[in-house]
Amino acid sequence: MKTSRIPGFYKQTITERRELLKNMDAFSEETLKDLVAKEPLPLETADKMIENVVGTFPLPLGLGLNFLINGKEYLVPMAIEEPSVVASASHIGKIVREAGGFTTEATERIMIGQIQVVGCPDYQVARAALLNEQATLLEQANASYPSIVKRGGGAKDLEVRLLNEQAGSTYQQMLVLHIYINTCDAMGANIINTMVESLAPTVEKITKGKVYLRILSNLADRCLARAKCVIPPYLLKTGAFSGEEVRDGVIHAYEFAAADPYRAVTHNKGIMNGIDPIVIATGNDWRAVEAGAHAYAARHGQYTSMTTWSVDNEGNLVGELELPMSVGTVGGSINVHPLAKAALQMLDVESAQELAQVIVAVGLAQNLGALKALATDGIQKGHMALHSRSVAIAAGATGELIDIVSQKLIELNEIRVGKAKELVEEYIK
Repeated sequence: MKTSRIPGFYKQTITERRELLKNMDAFSEETLKDLVAKEPLPLETADKMIENVVGTFPLPLGLGLNFLINGKEYLVPMAIEEPSVVASASHIGKIVREAGGFTTEATERIMIGQIQVVGCPDYQVARAALLNEQATLLEQANASYPSIVKRGGGAKDLEVRLLNEQAGSTYQQMLVLHIYINTCDAMGANIINTMVESLAPTVEKITKGKVYLRILSNLADRCLARAKCVIPPYLLKTGAFSGEEVRDGVIHAYEFAAADPYRAVTHNKGIMNGIDPIVIATGNDWRAVEAGAHAYAARHGQYTSMTTWSVDNEGNLVGELELPMSVGTVGGSINVHPLAKAALQMLDVESAQELAQVIVAVGLAQNLGALKALATDGIQKGHMALHSRSVAIAAGATGELIDIVSQKLIELNEIRVGKAKELVEEYIK
């Protein structure tokens, strides 16, 4: 792919967009067939993915444009029902690319498996015994899943935590064994759960306690992805607002979220507006990513902003985002869902680490888009203008009438179903 900068893409028809992407080698003929299929996820496939299937539930699949990350161009597939998200991400992608693009990095792909032990005669002795048997435990864990070891992954380290040690604790004392596992390019849930379950009998023997839970943790704080952007103020100028005014407004909005959990929840929801659609489109577990992200936002004892925004010595706006990102590019629904495979082909990522970096960059972009709107004209102006089409459809408009009613609602600044119904009735008389 030569560039993710495609001016006027939103003005084209769906057929024109697909043809353009095909000519850009964004996807293969086979992928195009999946995109145009009346039933992209066959019922026969869906029936094998989950239980009690009665149908499928499609979401709009759009493309986030203009993303330049570590010098590489990305077309970003986003599956989401909410208006303005894709447009906002693409708008900020354009601004940031003019400032040199996003820079990102990711840590090693280390996930966590937990084994809970209760009833130890002496928890300190049990802890020391487990640490003394570290090599044996890691070897046994790897023996339970040799295929991941062959790919360069597997159990790499362990840690023992003692919980509820203090006298008078409300909860029973327990020992928790953490196994740190490199899952390579897989999400890793099955790998992790298999390993920790295989260790349960040995752990009981060593600790003389009783094992209850043995399962992965979705707080994958050893599998982090980070994104950063540095934007000169002149690129932020919006209407009557100077670049410096927008920059300062973004900082004030961030500081509000950093200090107040009530604001932080909505602030972070906006970040996840950029993250979840990519996780969903690529067949990954968006609930796990959500849970890990929100837990990470509260790691210092108070729920706060996932992003940080500051001003550097040159007066530039600097945005940063660091989150656990337990996503994969192989395994599970990724290998089964036709559109998940298509999304990964369009993204053209070579590893789960690269996918994680794209995801946090888009999350950072989406956050800036929301803060920029809040600091200037307010979130509703752009959001409701894009929402007007949905309102027109809900009121019964079809075909060309959708655009006519939508535009009239915007002009009247009355984007509501009742007014849209009046317009539909007026136009079809």
